[in-house]
Amino acid sequence: MLRRTVLICAGLATIWIVLCCVAGVIAAEGALRPIRRPVSLRMEAVAHALAGRDDSVLKQISIVADDGIRLNGWQIQPERWNGDAVLLLHGQSDNRAGMLGPAELLLHHGYSVLLPDARAHGSNGGMIATYGIKESNDIRDWFGWIERAEAPRCVDALGDSMGAAQLLQSLTQESAFCAVVAESPFANFREAAFDRIGQQLGLGEWAGRILMRPAIEIGLVYARWKYGVDLSRDEPDRAVANSRVPVLLIHGLRDNNLPSRHSELILAMSRGRNPNVSLWEPVNAGHCGAADAEPQQYAQRVIGWFEEHSRLSSPQTSK
Repeated sequence: MLRRTVLICAGLATIWIVLCCVAGVIAAEGALRPIRRPVSLRMEAVAHALAGRDDSVLKQISIVADDGIRLNGWQIQPERWNGDAVLLLHGQSDNRAGMLGPAELLLHHGYSVLLPDARAHGSNGGMIATYGIKESNDIRDWFGWIERAEAPRCVDALGDSMGAAQLLQSLTQESAFCAVVAESPFANFREAAFDRIGQQLGLGEWAGRILMRPAIEIGLVYARWKYGVDLSRDEPDRAVANSRVPVLLIHGLRDNNLPSRHSELILAMSRGRNPNVSLWEPVNAGHCGAADAEPQQYAQRVIGWFEEHSRLSSPQTSK
């Protein structure tokens, strides 16, 4: 009986390990190769119409990343420019058109905006998304393009979800932002994986953290082995803590995609290290839904954050 029990346990353990290996590989491939949403002609038309309402000029911009892939985006500058520019970064499986809402708000207040597609998204090159590992260099390159093309007084940035996490991770590469706003970011890739796996099982974050932990770790090893991407180094929480860039975190308390604990973890790690981190948690907002849930508060907080941390204290003048 003892031998039979041992054999059954060994067999179940083997099956569990195999299942975790399969699940880890599938999860890693799904994360690294998100669904691509191309930039359509209709999206282009909407962007041009938005620019026209503010007497702004929309330009198609293209740069080449360090690894040779082409990155594309829209640059929109209002007729009455206040001298500042804002980089807008979209979420997973979206494209630059997903940031036209924040772009409209910023254009109304005189900001120039740059809306790029993330790598492996929209019309950009790149086979895989790396959630900030490679995108940090892309963001640094876009920052440099803004500096050269516009010579703005300040370069700020705003990101949603994946774009928010990429933005925060990029602070390890680009520390010259005047201020940034990150809505619904993840604290680090491993914590995000706990939530994703738990959601897929319908059991909550604990299932990913405990029950499926081997699958997550196997997925991280697989990504490192096959693609040379160490997603365990994707740590926006640590990047913010080691930065001095002012960061406004926005996270709705009804976010069931990436719970608000992610921004709370980022804030907690920053205490005593980066004093320029603030968190707003709108009660009725879901994932990246603060602008819909509380539009006036959203506008006041975002514009106020950028204005508060503008390099120049003198009144803004038109250019």
